[in-house]
Amino acid sequence: MSRFFNAINTHLRRDFTAYRAIVCLPLRTINYTSQKHVGNGDSTMVLGKRWKDAAETVIIGGGCVGVSLAYHLAKAGQKDVVLLEKSELTAGSTWHAAGLTTYYHPGINLKKVHYHSIKLYESLEAETGQAVGFHQPGSIRIASTPVRVDELKYQMARTHWHPTPQWLITPEKIKELFPLLNMDKVLAGLYNPGDGHIDPYSLTMALAAGARMYGAQIYNPALVSGLTPTSDGKWDVQTPHGTIRANRIVNATGFWAREVGQQIGFEHPTIPVHHQYVVTATVPEVKALKAELPVIRDLEGSYYLRQERDGLLFGPYEKEEKMVLQDSWVRDGVPPGFGKELFESDLDRIMHHVEMAMEMVPVLKNADIINIVSGPITYTPDLLPMVGPHQGARNYWTAIGFGYGVIHAGGIGKFLSDWIVTGEPPYDLIECDPNRYGKWTTVPYMCAKARESYGFNNMVGYPKEERFAGRPTNRTSGVYELLKGKASMGFHAGWEQPHWFYKPGDNASYKPSFRRTNWFGPVGRECKLVMEKVGVVDLTPFGKFMVKGKDSHKLLDRLFANTMPKVGLTNISHMLTPTGRVYAEVTITQLTPGEFLLITGSGSELHDLRWMEKEVAEGAYDVDISNVTEDIGVLGVAGPKARDVLQKLTQEDMSDASFKFLHCKPIQLGGINLRAIRISYTGELGWELYIPHKDMAAVYQAIMAAGEDEGIDNFGTYAMSSLRLEKGFRGWGAEMNCDTNPLEAGLDYFIKLNKHADFIGKAALQEIKAKGLKRKLSYITMETDDVDPEGNETIWLNGKVVGNTTSGAYSYTTQQSLAFAYLPVELCSVGQKVEVEMLGRKYPAMVVQEPLVLTEPTRTRLQKKSKA
Repeated sequence: MSRFFNAINTHLRRDFTAYRAIVCLPLRTINYTSQKHVGNGDSTMVLGKRWKDAAETVIIGGGCVGVSLAYHLAKAGQKDVVLLEKSELTAGSTWHAAGLTTYYHPGINLKKVHYHSIKLYESLEAETGQAVGFHQPGSIRIASTPVRVDELKYQMARTHWHPTPQWLITPEKIKELFPLLNMDKVLAGLYNPGDGHIDPYSLTMALAAGARMYGAQIYNPALVSGLTPTSDGKWDVQTPHGTIRANRIVNATGFWAREVGQQIGFEHPTIPVHHQYVVTATVPEVKALKAELPVIRDLEGSYYLRQERDGLLFGPYEKEEKMVLQDSWVRDGVPPGFGKELFESDLDRIMHHVEMAMEMVPVLKNADIINIVSGPITYTPDLLPMVGPHQGARNYWTAIGFGYGVIHAGGIGKFLSDWIVTGEPPYDLIECDPNRYGKWTTVPYMCAKARESYGFNNMVGYPKEERFAGRPTNRTSGVYELLKGKASMGFHAGWEQPHWFYKPGDNASYKPSFRRTNWFGPVGRECKLVMEKVGVVDLTPFGKFMVKGKDSHKLLDRLFANTMPKVGLTNISHMLTPTGRVYAEVTITQLTPGEFLLITGSGSELHDLRWMEKEVAEGAYDVDISNVTEDIGVLGVAGPKARDVLQKLTQEDMSDASFKFLHCKPIQLGGINLRAIRISYTGELGWELYIPHKDMAAVYQAIMAAGEDEGIDNFGTYAMSSLRLEKGFRGWGAEMNCDTNPLEAGLDYFIKLNKHADFIGKAALQEIKAKGLKRKLSYITMETDDVDPEGNETIWLNGKVVGNTTSGAYSYTTQQSLAFAYLPVELCSVGQKVEVEMLGRKYPAMVVQEPLVLTEPTRTRLQKKSKA
């Protein structure tokens, strides 16, 4: 039995008790009233400082994230920045964190967050004079199975077009960098030079010093006892020392986030989890090294390991059946006074990981354990933080749910500061939008997903990944029960939506892969169905809003760059940011004079609603906006025989002459009243049917019965994605988002720079157009084998990075892979050859004329023209 193993089993509890006695000092008992007095003149002094009764921004919470935001806002020149901390800085999760820092993140723009954090930490000591204890020995993610090697190659293809330093390295190089590894199972590594670890306490104190240096005020202990919104969108922040009137408030309270949110009616889906790490005494083999070891992350072993002085620090992530949630805090609140305390360790939970770590790093077997830390860190259901302004409360912002607060702190502080100061996000980070959650995010769902996410920390990160814990939520469409036994379901903003349908003989299991997998054939079958016959797709997850009132037209003309459709017509419109980037894409239909139906993507529902509500409040528009997402179900019926099927069920004339493209009509279908819009994201003949939720199943069954002779069947979102790419349809979140402007995205047709209304972003777009574009969205085909583009792959030319894909798929109609890609304008000509990196290879690609397949309206128009 190894000394390390024995130490854990016999001596560790005694050592941990001693450790806790040293580091877990009781919080001071503060007599708030004795801290407040009036100094010379009129100024009120609190905690030895002048008390501010008004502030631009009040940040609640003094962990590394909140203090970073105070630092960045003050440095950006914002006056009257106040941070309130209930006990002392770093209390909560910051003080006991392992302090890992890495450039790596699988998310495209979260790479920017990590990059900004590390660059800040490199210079912070020189700027503030405060030591931060930053070590940068690099880090290596270990791949010990072939699928892990594929994962590393997949991530490399998504990183080369970013400034992040990252390389795929051989076992020989890994051994050189980390000579203490057992190399028996090591196949490859992902190396990030500049990675490492930082002392969380010193980091926070340096950020606090910088914040004060630039004029921010930090008060602690200063418990926030109440939050009261004012009629003009400000907040009264109550503390035992007095009340501060704030233009905005930011909840950065870590595992107290739910309690602060509850003060204003929110139930934020955050929950503390127990995370343990072990610290060894001096290891002779480590002490003998001439350079600090890089941090390693053994992906199969699900742990990280780094050097700690002359010993090692080891932290595992248990599987969901063994990890522990502190769910009592969700129910009862955080115990009063808890701030710099720890949990009792639970050694049995980590024994599997200990054994794997000893196998990978044999010197651990003889290491003595001196400390074990078991502390709370905060998780959201999907492991990503909640960052930005929150829908439903004006000028309420969140910076909560950080499972990795230390590496996020610097970049998120900069991101939020830029957003607050300029009025728009500096780049797209919708995956961290707090509004991705809603009332459907119940406590049981949150707990199930937090367990799953913790266990998934080092699981293989596949494209098109699905996680099944906590599903379904209470958000199920009217046809879910009819379809759930036939389809592989995807999860979209709480909804279950069919990705693809299986037939007898198909492999119906969930089989994620970096290459073509079991859904490839069935999706081709569904594309053929829509191109040749007629298919039905469940589109209920769309976000849906009704906008009406005296100023409805005026509001929408201000929000959107397109002109508003006339009554009974539909168009595609875009909301832009003040600097002319694409905030949202929305389908707008004017139902009756001044009454509009707005349709957006499922993941954008509350994201878009918040933006619209903000403009309503600031412009004092006389309008009513209703979120009807859960009241209305949506079915798409598409294909050359769609008209024949629907005509059997209605007296309404569905002919091309009577029901034109982008027209909307109230119709009765199978005896049920609904609205039909002639539009289809497949690009084929089709209608979207907007149905009262209670009637959705009946309408679906009527359509399927009516279409038997036409060969009707179901299709899912994978087929719809392939079909929309063939037709050259852009997708929000891929071809357009807050990183792109509509001109470079090829959306000129929808942008009416000559319309009378001064829409948001108009002046900026006029300036962009006058200066000319540096890059443009191009349409490329590729020569591939068993792998297809997903989006965000690196594009190369003559050994240099020249761009990136945005989305991609296999075109079943034309039998080739295709993608959208951003390229420099000089490389956008049809016939231009480039290479696309996928799974370690560079595949030949060429810019082609879009689209590969003409849309049905275009084909119809050309046929009529030919006949004429």
